[in-house]
Amino acid sequence: MNSFVAIDVETANNQPSSICAIGAVKVVDGIIVDRFYELVKPEPEYYFRYFTEQIHGIGYSDTEDCDTFDRVWRRLSFMTGKLPFVAHNKAFDERCLRAAHKVYGMDFPDDRPFFCTVVKARRTIPRTICPSFSLPNICEFFGIPFSNHHNALADAEACAKVAMVLFAED
Repeated sequence: MNSFVAIDVETANNQPSSICAIGAVKVVDGIIVDRFYELVKPEPEYYFRYFTEQIHGIGYSDTEDCDTFDRVWRRLSFMTGKLPFVAHNKAFDERCLRAAHKVYGMDFPDDRPFFCTVVKARRTIPRTICPSFSLPNICEFFGIPFSNHHNALADAEACAKVAMVLFAED
């Protein structure tokens, strides 16, 4: 698999549909060709939990004048086309994306595969040589420079680079 879109979301609180940032990195034939990042105004008027603000640094004042998920997703869809999605811990990102689609009465794009770099790493790398499969740890394991963890674009780009290594033989 050498063409896909790595995607990452951040949420305002524990509600999966409270997406407040989305990042995506498009890879075509093993080369990063496009990047997408937008802050998102979570709806309904979700509160920002102190804990999540401390993790990603995004608060209400950052998103109050931003577009809602439905508008952001339309713009992102032009970039993604029908390429497969990849996420680091797909269970979280897919749950959030599905929940946000439901809030807006939109159909989730079930017609494309959605892969997980955590699952692939666990099947590929022995735990004895990589004790944690967190995104920073996997990047360090593969020698991929990574900073700004929990920024949706930085995480999506790191995921894309990890996926290029992990799925190179697929």
